Amino acid sequence: MAFRNAWRLLIVGGVLVTLASPGWADPAFDAWLEGVRKEARDRGLKESTIESALSDIDPIKRVVELDRRQPEFKLTLDRYLSRVVSKARIEKGRARLAEHRDLLGKISAKYRVQPRFVVALWGIETDFGRYLGGFPVIPALASLAYDGRRSAYFRKELFNALTVIDQGHIAAKDMMGSWAGAMGQNQFMPSSFLRYAVDYDGDGRRDIWGTLGDVFASSANYLSKVGWRGDQTWGRMVRLPKGFDRTAIGLKVRKGLHDWQRLGVRRPDGRNLPTRNLRSSILQPGGANGSAYVVYDNFRAILRWNRSNLFATAVGTLADRIGGR
Repeated sequence: MAFRNAWRLLIVGGVLVTLASPGWADPAFDAWLEGVRKEARDRGLKESTIESALSDIDPIKRVVELDRRQPEFKLTLDRYLSRVVSKARIEKGRARLAEHRDLLGKISAKYRVQPRFVVALWGIETDFGRYLGGFPVIPALASLAYDGRRSAYFRKELFNALTVIDQGHIAAKDMMGSWAGAMGQNQFMPSSFLRYAVDYDGDGRRDIWGTLGDVFASSANYLSKVGWRGDQTWGRMVRLPKGFDRTAIGLKVRKGLHDWQRLGVRRPDGRNLPTRNLRSSILQPGGANGSAYVVYDNFRAILRWNRSNLFATAVGTLADRIGGR
């Protein structure tokens, strides 16, 4: 979905909040930005959009610093889960699930995505809408597109963001998000917004910033479009037998649950695996000494949202806790 990784999610979850810092004057940036304006006109974007979004902006130094200096946190799975799937977040998630049960139920029936997963993603991405990011999206994306390290990717996202504004979904001044341009209560990159965001309430705007129906439906639509199975869960923790063949661990190996059962894989308390013979893989997201999981197709769908095994495990675990599992 969006450009994001585990450490940024921890920031969004409330462990650390980073706000935008002032930009700096750069005549070369001004010349580059004029080229962006010309391309925007060539793409047919309205002049009012171009003026409101691309006037009086400078590159944001902090955005470039964050992109170049992304720290690599060496987190164990247990430590990661303790931060992302905290007791407070579980309790808040259960309260939000109960509060919005009717709305979530209708969206679940339409998109075939269980409500607890929609709420879990909402909780992990923005702490249930509490923190949507502290950077103006257009200047942030312009900074990254100009910087050169990944300019082609962020230039595309910049024009996608301009298209979102041009379509009338949000004003440029109100488009706030992460340093990398992820937006709204579900932190969609502009390309994901254009592909998956939904106008659930039918008011003509896909408002993932302030309309919960749009937020929930957009998340559910995303998962549905990338292969979510509404009749399955995401996976479960398992116990591996002594001497288990480690070459069988990883997403490249897929077997039915009956095959894993024959190989000695069991639930953590020693009980048999579920009888439904789902195609699945064995993972140890925290490394060889960490907990093991058998994961299904829905785990892979979560990875389409964020390509982190830790993230996907956290979403599944939080969803289970919110749902009382």
